[in-house]
Amino acid sequence: MNVKTVLILLVLALATIFALVCVLLTRGRAPSTCQHRPPEQEGTDAGQSLVFADLTPEELVQVVRYLRGTLGVQLVDASRAKPSDNCIASVEVQVPSKAEVLRFLDGGGARPPREALAVLYFGNQPDPNVTEYVVGPLPTPAYHRDVTVQKYGGKVPYHRRPVTSKEYVDINALIQRELRQAPRFLAACCESDGTDLAILTTAPRGFESGDRLTWFVLFQNVAGTGYYLSPVGLEVLVEHGDLHTSRWQLRKVFYKGEYFDSLQALEVAFVSNFLEVIRIKKPQAAVLGSMRPRQPPGSQGPLQYEPQGPRYSVRNNRVTFQGWSFAFGMNPNSGPRLFDIRYRGKRIVYELSLQEALALYGSNCPGGMSTRYLDGSFGIGRFAYELVQGLDCPYTATYVDRHYLAESETPKTNQNSLCIFEHDSAVPLRRHFSDSQSFYYGGLRKNTLVIRAISTLINYDYIWDFMFHISGTVEVRVHATGYISSSFLYGQGINYGNRVGPQTLGTMHLHHMHYKVDLDVDGHLNSLETQDMEYEHVNVPWSKQHTIERPYLRRERLEKEDEAAFPLNTPMPRYVSFVSPNPNRWGHPRSYRIQIASSAGVHLPTSSPMERSISWGRYQLAVTRRKEEEPTSTSIYNQNDPWTPTIAFSDFINNETITNEDLVAWISVGFLHVPHAEDVPNTVTVGNGVGFFLRPYNYFDEDPSVDSPDSIYFSSEQDTGVCGDNPLACLPSTACAPPLPPFQYGGFLNL
Repeated sequence: MNVKTVLILLVLALATIFALVCVLLTRGRAPSTCQHRPPEQEGTDAGQSLVFADLTPEELVQVVRYLRGTLGVQLVDASRAKPSDNCIASVEVQVPSKAEVLRFLDGGGARPPREALAVLYFGNQPDPNVTEYVVGPLPTPAYHRDVTVQKYGGKVPYHRRPVTSKEYVDINALIQRELRQAPRFLAACCESDGTDLAILTTAPRGFESGDRLTWFVLFQNVAGTGYYLSPVGLEVLVEHGDLHTSRWQLRKVFYKGEYFDSLQALEVAFVSNFLEVIRIKKPQAAVLGSMRPRQPPGSQGPLQYEPQGPRYSVRNNRVTFQGWSFAFGMNPNSGPRLFDIRYRGKRIVYELSLQEALALYGSNCPGGMSTRYLDGSFGIGRFAYELVQGLDCPYTATYVDRHYLAESETPKTNQNSLCIFEHDSAVPLRRHFSDSQSFYYGGLRKNTLVIRAISTLINYDYIWDFMFHISGTVEVRVHATGYISSSFLYGQGINYGNRVGPQTLGTMHLHHMHYKVDLDVDGHLNSLETQDMEYEHVNVPWSKQHTIERPYLRRERLEKEDEAAFPLNTPMPRYVSFVSPNPNRWGHPRSYRIQIASSAGVHLPTSSPMERSISWGRYQLAVTRRKEEEPTSTSIYNQNDPWTPTIAFSDFINNETITNEDLVAWISVGFLHVPHAEDVPNTVTVGNGVGFFLRPYNYFDEDPSVDSPDSIYFSSEQDTGVCGDNPLACLPSTACAPPLPPFQYGGFLNL
C-alpha cells in the first residue's frame, strides 16, 4: 500500500468520524456548527404569533400571586388540598377572540391584552363549586372576572371537578386500610398482603348527577413492567363524594363474578369455603408485559440527518417551512393545537386543535364494563412527557419544552415534550417514468414537516402528529400504543375480548378522537359543497343500438347545519369541501377538501344516559357556524358528570345557515380495538393509526409543489451522473454528511 492510498484512507476515516460526531451533536434545541437556520419565510412574523402562545412559567407565577392576593379567601396548594379546601386547580392561556386576533394580525389593530384562565375549586364555602376566572393583563395582572356563568350557563357543581392526585392518594390509603380485613384471601389469591398491589381508577363515577362512586381495579405490581396485564380479580367500589375524607367508604367488593358488601364479608366467605379463588403466583422478574430487551443490541439502523441543517425555522411559538407557517401550543387538558396556519402567506386554517380522546371498554367485570375514559379530564397536554431522541422523534429534530400549572401553585415543565422535524417519507410525492414518445424521469420526494407530541394517559400512549406537505396538504394523524387495559379472566370473559395471559382478558374497547378545524379558505366566509359519483344509463352516441353506464359528478351545496352533520359509520359524500366565493384560474371555487381516514367503532346508543356528554361521537363530520361561545366540543367536567354534561356538542347543531359564513368542521376519527396476543407487551402503531387530510381542491391553479427546489428531472439523452443534469448526483458534500456512494440509475437500459 503506497503513501497516497494511506493518506486517502486516513482522510476518509477522519471524515467518517467527524460526520458521526456531527450527527450525534446536531440537535434542534441547541444549534451546532452543522446547522444553518434558513431565513424567515413569508407570513405572520414570530412576534405576532405570540398572541396564541402558551403562558410562560413567569406568567403562571404572576397569576397565582395575583389570585392569592386579591380573592380574599384562604387558598391551599392543590397538591395538598382536601375536598373541603379552596385551591387553584389550573392556570392556562386565555386565547383572545378570533375577531380581536384578526384585527391585530390582518387589520393593523392593537395587540389583544394577554390573559389567563384560572380554574378554582371552592370546597370551603357554603355552596362548594368550580369557578373560572379570566385574569389579566399579563405579565402584571390587575383584574379578574368570573366567566363561569357566561361559559356554561350557570355554576359548575363541585362534584363535576376532576379527581386530583391528592384525592387519589387518599382513596388509595382507604383501600389499603380496607385490604387488611382480608389477609387470608389475599395470601391465597395472589401471595400478597395488599401493599404490593397497584390500584387503577375507572371513570365515570356512578350512574347519576352528584355521584362520586368509583370502581378501582387491583393488579400485581412489579417494578419495571406494566402492571396493566396482571389483574388479580379483585375490584372495589369507593364512595368519595363527601367533603370530609373520613366519611369516604368502600361500598362494594367484586371477585370473580361475585359481589360482597365489604372485604370483611369477602374474607368470611373465603375462610368458610364459600368462595373459590384462582391462585396467582407472585410475579417474578420475567413477567407478562415486560419491555426489557430480550436480545443484545444489533447493528445501527438508518439514521436521518440534515446535510445543511434544518430547512425549517422555529422562533418562539412559530414554525415556517417551504411556504408553510403556523403557531403551535399545548393545552394542558385537550392537548396539541395549532393556529393561523398559512401557505404562501395566505391563511387556510385559523385553528386546528385536538378536543377529546375517548376510550370506551367492555368486560364482564364492573371496572371494565363501566369505563369510558374522557382523557381531556385527565390532561392530554399535561401528560405529554419528554420525547426520546432518536426513537420518539428523529435524533436531530427540534425539541421544545412545554410549561403548565395544574394541581400545584408551582409551574412544571415537560422538557422536550414536543418535536418538530422534516421527514423523508421514502415514497415519491409524485413521479413519472416515460417509456414512450420521449424517455425521461421526473419526480419529487415526499418530504413533510411534522410537529409531534406523545401523551401517556394511564396505560395508553397516543402519538399526535400534524404534518405539512409541500403540495399544500395538511395531514392529521394519531397512533395508539402503550399497554392494553385488562380484566381478570373468568366465566364468559372471551365475549368481551381475547385471553392474552394466564388469567388476563384483553378487553375490547373503542378509541374515538375529536378535532376542531376552523378552516378559512381564501377568507373566513365559506360554504360547504359535496361531490360524489353516480351512474347514468345513456345510449351510445355513435352506436344507438347500444347503451353505456356513464359515471357523472353530482355536486351539491349544503345550506343548513343539519344537512352537514354526517352520522358515524354511514355513507357520506366522498368529496366534502369548504369553498370560497372566489374562483381559481379555471373558474372553479377555491376550496379545501376534508378527507377522513378512520375505522371507528359503533357510537354509544343515544338512549344511554351519558351519551349527550360524548355526542360529538355521533358524527364523523359535522360543520357548524363558528361561534365564540362554542370554543370546544366538550368539557373537563363531563367525565365526572356525563349525565348532565357541562357541554353537549349536539346542542351546537341547530340547523343554522352555513352559506357564506365562518364555519368550523368537527371531525371524529377512531377504531375498534379487540386486544390479542400480539398486543403483549405493547400495542403496536402498525394498523392502529387514523386521521384526516385537508387537501387543496381547485384552491390553486396547479400543484404548488412544482415550485419545489427538490424536483428532479432527467432524460435518456443526459448523463445522470453529472451534477448539472441531476441534483441527486451531487448530494451536498458537507462536513456533517456521511460518505455516500455515487448516484447510479439504470432505468433506461431496459427500454
